[in-house]
Amino acid sequence: MYTFEKVIKTKRIEIINGPNLNLLGRREPEIYGSLSFEDYLEELKKEYPSVEIGYFQSNVEGELINHIQRIGLQKIPILFNAGGYTHTSVAIADAVAAIPSEVIEIHISQPAAREEERHTSLLAKYCKGSISGLGLKSYKYGLNYFIENE
Repeated sequence: MYTFEKVIKTKRIEIINGPNLNLLGRREPEIYGSLSFEDYLEELKKEYPSVEIGYFQSNVEGELINHIQRIGLQKIPILFNAGGYTHTSVAIADAVAAIPSEVIEIHISQPAAREEERHTSLLAKYCKGSISGLGLKSYKYGLNYFIENE
């Protein structure tokens, strides 16, 4: 008698977080919540064991660009929370435009409901979509999109 096991292909998805997101859990908990991103990432990895979730965070624009290029040229899907660089960095927007990876723009808060300078995204036109205002669950919804649409 033969038995067949379902082969589960491991999918890789990269999360890239920009400036000040290393302070989640401590920074403005009324906006960003009280959970650190590292703790949330562990929850995601437990919930999605068949997905390899990579993670990179930097407060430095050039480091983010280098990582976007490194991952993006491998065609690995990216969930990208550029933080304040969303509204100011043409260089980061150019990096996203230059790669073949699909990128989903992520925001924990709702930029349109915040200060005027946060209302414009330089990244949005180069991204597959944007998820914002749903707290840390924004990352989960992005993961689900990439898993369901591979």
